Amino acid sequence: MFLGENLLPLLTLAIGGGLAVGTLGAIVRPRSEHKEGELERPPLARSLIQIAIGLTVSIWALASLLA
Repeated sequence: MFLGENLLPLLTLAIGGGLAVGTLGAIVRPRSEHKEGELERPPLARSLIQIAIGLTVSIWALASLLA
């Protein structure tokens, strides 16, 4: 196969991990300067849902890689 047999689980792991870590970083350390009309902090409920989705996808990808 062109890029390996585990390409899809590896891409899924990268996207899920990026979603979880990036959203967590936005909650922990929000921007110091924000433009007019932007929120000071990201909405907490939406951020927690995105972190949960990212963790679920990452765990699923790890299980696929290890199985």
